[in-house]
Amino acid sequence: MNEPDPDLQEAARKLFAGSADFVWGSDRIDSLPPMKHPEIAFAGRSNVGKSSLINAVTGRNALARTSHTPGRTQQLNFFTIGDRLSFVDMPGYGYAKVSKQKISNWTKLIEDYLKGRASLARVYVLIDSRHGLKDLDLDILTLMDKSAVSYQIVLTKADQLKGPEQERIVAEVTGQIARRVAAFPEVLISSSDTGAGIPELRMAILALLRERGDKV
Repeated sequence: MNEPDPDLQEAARKLFAGSADFVWGSDRIDSLPPMKHPEIAFAGRSNVGKSSLINAVTGRNALARTSHTPGRTQQLNFFTIGDRLSFVDMPGYGYAKVSKQKISNWTKLIEDYLKGRASLARVYVLIDSRHGLKDLDLDILTLMDKSAVSYQIVLTKADQLKGPEQERIVAEVTGQIARRVAAFPEVLISSSDTGAGIPELRMAILALLRERGDKV
């Protein structure tokens, strides 16, 4: 594994060291905020740790609301990061104790957002490293492939796996997405509890925005 670029690492740290604030919540596609900054969205199953990861990346304890009850995020939640980019916490998918109508509404909201948001730079799809890609995850990846939405896999809860198990799941998921047209080929692995992989995720976001020509 190549050593990270220290200049990129420091720039990424500074990017997320400034202000971070919740600014908007939308449960309908017609109530989204105006497009101002490049948007980085986070998707995943309801118990995968999206809010915890957002808090870890931004260095905040409670920017995104965490809960022991999966399915708490019921809208698209927008956060501004240093008035330079936005994070979007998407509704979790696949939680069985929510009504079918609510699941249908969330699914439609996610689909409409992915297909019609010009400011969306990339979706980071969070996958529990203990379980790998499941059918529902694959359905979301297929939707993004069809919508030509760039996405990258982030494996979460890596602290609960030993080193060889981490390497195995990274290799397995890398192989599964190899032929997907909208997938970024590198699979990241992280732990919100220990901070492992958080600097790498920050650098990945900054590198993406620089590649796009965004002023960050």
